[in-house]
Amino acid sequence: MSAGLRRASRHQEEKDDEVPQWIPGLGQDKPKPRTLGTSFFGYVPDAFVEKTPYLPSEQSADALKKEAAVEPVKAAEQVADSLEQEIVPRDSIERNGQSAQNRLLIKGGRVVNDDMMQDADVYIEDGIIKQVGTNLHTPGGTRVIEAKGHLVMPGGIDTHTHMQMPFMGTQAIDDFYTGTRAALAGGTTMIMDFALPQRGESLIEAFHRWRTWADPKVCCDYAIHVGVTWWSDKVAQEMEELTNEQGVNSFKMFMAYKDTWQLNDEELLESFKRCKELGALAQVHAENGDVIKENSKKLLELGITGPEGHEMSRPEEVEAEATNRACVLANQVNCPLYVVHVMSKSAADVVSSKRKQGHVVFGEPIAASLGTDGTHHYHKCWRHAAGHVMGPPLRPDSSTPKYLMDLLANGDLQTTGTDNCTFSAAQKALGKDDFTKIPNGVNGVEDRMSVIWEKGVVSGKMDPCRFVAVTSTNAAKIFNIYPKKGRIAVGSDADIVVWNPHATRVISAKTHHQAVDFNIFEGMEVHGIAEFVVCHGRVVVEEGEVRAISGMGKYVPTPVFNPHVYGRLEERERANAPCKVERAPYEGPVAQLNGQGMQEGGIIPVQQETFYTRGAQVNDKSPKRPSVKVNNPPGGRSSGSFW
Repeated sequence: MSAGLRRASRHQEEKDDEVPQWIPGLGQDKPKPRTLGTSFFGYVPDAFVEKTPYLPSEQSADALKKEAAVEPVKAAEQVADSLEQEIVPRDSIERNGQSAQNRLLIKGGRVVNDDMMQDADVYIEDGIIKQVGTNLHTPGGTRVIEAKGHLVMPGGIDTHTHMQMPFMGTQAIDDFYTGTRAALAGGTTMIMDFALPQRGESLIEAFHRWRTWADPKVCCDYAIHVGVTWWSDKVAQEMEELTNEQGVNSFKMFMAYKDTWQLNDEELLESFKRCKELGALAQVHAENGDVIKENSKKLLELGITGPEGHEMSRPEEVEAEATNRACVLANQVNCPLYVVHVMSKSAADVVSSKRKQGHVVFGEPIAASLGTDGTHHYHKCWRHAAGHVMGPPLRPDSSTPKYLMDLLANGDLQTTGTDNCTFSAAQKALGKDDFTKIPNGVNGVEDRMSVIWEKGVVSGKMDPCRFVAVTSTNAAKIFNIYPKKGRIAVGSDADIVVWNPHATRVISAKTHHQAVDFNIFEGMEVHGIAEFVVCHGRVVVEEGEVRAISGMGKYVPTPVFNPHVYGRLEERERANAPCKVERAPYEGPVAQLNGQGMQEGGIIPVQQETFYTRGAQVNDKSPKRPSVKVNNPPGGRSSGSFW
């Protein structure tokens, strides 16, 4: 057990006649604001004080003891029987999951939200944060986690995963069980996956298929984005049903993968207009699929079949062009836009520039683009090179990760995902003779938090508050689940990470919790470890040991018309609405056109104009006359200069 972090067997019972520091309405003197020491703010008046409720006298010590006497083993057996898979023995669940009706106190840590840090304790009951502050009044039998010297942060939200996704003739090897279990191990307590129908397939059927895969397996909460991979009136109708009845508020359009998922510009416009009407957020995979197809054909003809061909076929400007085009199209119909997996400097610059111009657009770099680069595509080992193949590709410019991290730290980019879509060596080998057949996808769901902490906070580019924003809070706000998720506050879900900022680990496929046999961050030493992870009020990770249960997670609906996204659009539309020019009607002659759109009576006569010229002119109808040299012109020869 690490220093400064230990478990208490039971919290001492509070006396019936004990009164909290200050209770509203009892006539006590209100305590003075507490100084926050090393917080970014000098003090916060009455911070958390009023969030400590007074327990009514009816809840006597005897009543509390009676509540705490529920048999934990029996409760654990009921849970285990209802689940498909179980990770730990029942005696571990007894110690961990059902103790004292899920009452938990995280004590002595520093609470970090996106806007402030505060030394405070956090009391959890029945999966919900009930109290935040100091000297909390908690029931007897409450389990205590000592977090002194550690950061207590909202659980991470991975905005972009593809668990067990069918793709390129195979299926991602990390399913909703192994993928979400690995997510918890790294401090992520919610993922957002994608239901992607094939061309012509019902969006609703695809959505329910993904729910069928996920519900019995997920170890943490999840939401679903739905892909719009083709366009018709039926698609538009199903988008409305998904938003109204299924809790979907985001739809992803592809500008790449020609002949499968790619939409043309007209279809993009229609889908953006529909998202705007429904109050949903439009997402785009921004690459020019037509250029990629042409480049791939040329490279294969030249005999370039290895993983390097993947990166060569999708150069940086192909991503930047599509990003710019998507921003323009979305802005023309006043639709908010979310650009997934921003992989290059130039694409990130487009997002940053458009935001400065007033566009409602969000950019999502991923753990891969922030933590490594595309030089690996040129590695001599085919397996190593193929293990880094994803779309859009990692960029060979080694300065790209630092550049993207700077933009993320400064607010030009907003969220972080992983695009976690993993394939084994054997699956990647489907493209051993043709890079276009290498299944696209890399890992990241387990290591995202540590990689961003290492590259962002340890490097001095961002503070812990910004770390919380880009790994959790901003995602919760953009997808309209804040403050249920993404914040440590009274009433929020008890999805919490007790983060050790000083501990280190070395990332490796040999030790990670994912099913895939490769890790793109292999050998990277990172600071920052999730020593305790709490999901739904349960301790699911304890000092590196994962105690998650399949099926424990829940589907989280994401409501439409998010104020964080749509709040300014109505006023912006009103302020920028086009206005016609009031003028007197035209009363002059109007030409008459025939059925072919031509003016009746032949070609419209062109008014003759007078041209003024300067210098000698040539008459094409007259023959050229020979020149004559005059030795003695009238007036005599000139023997010198005029000047």
